[in-house]
Amino acid sequence: MRPSALLRLALAGTRTDTVRVLLTAFSAALAALAAFAALTVLAIPTPPATADNMVRWSEQYSNALLREPGLRGGTAFALVLLMVPVLALAGQCARLGAPARDRRLAALRLAGATPGQVTRLAMLETGVAGLFGTLCGLALYLVGRELLHRPDERGQLALPTDVLPHAGALAAVVVGLPLVAGLATALMLRRVITTPLGVTRRAARERGPGPWAGVLIVVGVAAFILGWPVLLRRTVDGPFVGLALFLIAAGGLAAILGTVTGTGWISHTTGRLLRRYARHPAPLLAAGRLMSDPWAGSRAFAALLAAVTFGAGAAGLRSHFVTEDRLARQQNRLAGVEAGANPFYLNTISLVDLAVTVAVLIAAAGLLVAVVEGVVARRRAYAALTATGVPRTTLAWSLVWQAVLPAVPAILLALTVGAVLARALFGDADRGPSTTSVCDAGAQLCADPATREQYTRITESPAVHAVPDVPLEQLALLGGGALAAVLATVLVGLLFLRPSTAVEELRAT
Repeated sequence: MRPSALLRLALAGTRTDTVRVLLTAFSAALAALAAFAALTVLAIPTPPATADNMVRWSEQYSNALLREPGLRGGTAFALVLLMVPVLALAGQCARLGAPARDRRLAALRLAGATPGQVTRLAMLETGVAGLFGTLCGLALYLVGRELLHRPDERGQLALPTDVLPHAGALAAVVVGLPLVAGLATALMLRRVITTPLGVTRRAARERGPGPWAGVLIVVGVAAFILGWPVLLRRTVDGPFVGLALFLIAAGGLAAILGTVTGTGWISHTTGRLLRRYARHPAPLLAAGRLMSDPWAGSRAFAALLAAVTFGAGAAGLRSHFVTEDRLARQQNRLAGVEAGANPFYLNTISLVDLAVTVAVLIAAAGLLVAVVEGVVARRRAYAALTATGVPRTTLAWSLVWQAVLPAVPAILLALTVGAVLARALFGDADRGPSTTSVCDAGAQLCADPATREQYTRITESPAVHAVPDVPLEQLALLGGGALAAVLATVLVGLLFLRPSTAVEELRAT
């Protein structure tokens, strides 16, 4: 098959295919913008140290996250993490209208296409949509860079609009994201056989998933807790430091991965309990769906649970900083000074909370696409149930049961894992003994070096220790917001239920 014909077939399709391509391109554009922002932060040059100025700060920025070199890596890492829910949204968008696309691919096989050509066609369809999205993202980035370049009255910038990453790095993002999307499509199709009679899978799951995700969470949290004290010891040799870093990174990743994949076991177990104890049609329908495809919840909730886990960790970090600020105020009161700790860290956590909120909203958009895709994909089954006398309200309530019941324990699990990881990472709040110089005279006498010493006294503050409180209020707000996002997406998805239950859908091909 010639490349021109392959490209023409990849861009062909119905209105559903057009919507899928546009949504995939939109997700790719968001992911590219996050990657461009991270590259821009990393491209900020660090000025050399001089005899007059030993602090190597970039004073042209008003934000300390950009001004201080030691904070730019964490800022870039946070921007990269925003790509996780965006890529999950792209994965959900790529599944939109999957039955119709499967029938189109089967028709191509009937016309003489080989299985490899069909796979390359699906890869090209996703890759072209991703390339269109990354090019649009690059254009938006370059235009926004010019529009947002507004120095304040002191000549400082709020954003690094004076820095442009290397052209090779930008090209790598523009080309790399569509390439990764195409390879991911091929990976997902490895167990799929496209025949002239339809699309089937090589192997079907005969039994529900086991509780292995719980073991992964326990092992991950244990490795995280064991690695952190080793890293804090200054007398540890280099190899042990590398081992501790590996335990921390691998443990945290394993705990988050276990939280996401544990939704499959939660969905299957919830379906079994509903089938055993439910007495009404709606929960029984939801039980059958949860047991038949328990991994659907894991796919749909993946980005949302990852965002909730990071949000719970940020809430634990905020509680730690609040406790340290309280201890600093306590020490300063003993010294006769009314002041607290540096508010920079609390302000930074506010930015992290904003990023988590954006991630939850993006994950909710992906969940909405998953709900709509599920309704549209099963429209013939819903139409058959409606034709046999099942009310549409019963089908609607079954969708609500199917989405909410696995979401509640999954969100609680994500909140717990995030809070435990934050507690293990930061531990208790401690401040050692400190000495403070206090001037008891007026401002004029204290400002004069000749008279300041005779009015100055040295005060000593003892060491203080406190255990940070569990941020129940923040965790409840985060969990409630995530559950509200799930309910909102389900309610919006129910708008597609009425047209999908029309009797005419029984004749859909």
